[in-house]
Amino acid sequence: MLSVLGLTAQLLSGIPSDTPPPPPRRRVQAIEVSDWYSRRLTLHRRLSYATIPLFGFQWAAGQQIWKKGNTAPAWALTGHQVGATSLAAIFTVNTVTGVWNLWDSRAAAPGRALRYLHTISMLTADAGFTWAGAVLSEQAESDIGKRALHRKVALTSMGISAVSGVLMKVLNK
Repeated sequence: MLSVLGLTAQLLSGIPSDTPPPPPRRRVQAIEVSDWYSRRLTLHRRLSYATIPLFGFQWAAGQQIWKKGNTAPAWALTGHQVGATSLAAIFTVNTVTGVWNLWDSRAAAPGRALRYLHTISMLTADAGFTWAGAVLSEQAESDIGKRALHRKVALTSMGISAVSGVLMKVLNK
């Protein structure tokens, strides 16, 4: 009440105030995403968690094949192919759901840099896995140098995707 009286007296007296008026407040902009955004995100996250044991299995099977070649146990030879196919399916679904949700949330400024960093790193891992599986796996059967490259590319892609996933889990609030 007192401040209203003071303001009124100041306006009537014509004395300018020494405090500048406050800047206008920016309106909070609502970001609208589709109804399926959260469903895709849930699927994306669950499949991401499923890659962890698959990475472990692929590494163990790959170690057996690395050490023993064609004389590796049958579980490693067959399992490595099944695991690679499973990872390819998971990465395909996660790429589709991730890019779709990235597009859906394109107007949301908070966390944008993290989302784009995650997208770029996962697409890089996708490319590495594709190259390791589609090109290098066949060449690795007859060439020890290609076998080493296959292993290096696959392990690097695993590392990139694991670090990117952990960063999204930890930093995405």
